[in-house]
Amino acid sequence: MDEKDILCAANAYSRKYYLGSTFNGLPEAVKKELQAAVVLFTAEVGGILTLSFDDGENLYIHTAAAENDAAYDDISAGLKVKQFQKENKELLENVQKYYSMIIKGKGEM
Repeated sequence: MDEKDILCAANAYSRKYYLGSTFNGLPEAVKKELQAAVVLFTAEVGGILTLSFDDGENLYIHTAAAENDAAYDDISAGLKVKQFQKENKELLENVQKYYSMIIKGKGEM
C-alpha cells in the first residue's frame, strides 16, 4: 500500500500520531476529531492503529502490536475496532466520501 493511501495512524509505544499528507486538505475539525479518536483507541487498547484506503476506496482499519507486547489482546482489539466504527460512523463515512470525491475525483462533496 502506498503512503498516499494512509489516512492516519496512532502508535501507543512511541505515543505518536500521523496524518497522511494526502489528507492535509481535510477541515481542521475533522483532523482533530480523527486524531482524538485514534489516539484514544491506542491509549485504551495499546499497539498501533492504522486507518487506510484500499484500491477499491474502502476504509480499512488495522491494529497491530509489538511481538513482545503481552498486554495486547487481538480479540479485545477486534471488539474495540467494531465499537470504534460504531461510535465514529459519521466521521468515517464523511472521510470516505472526501477520499472518493476529492482525492480520487469522483464527484462533488
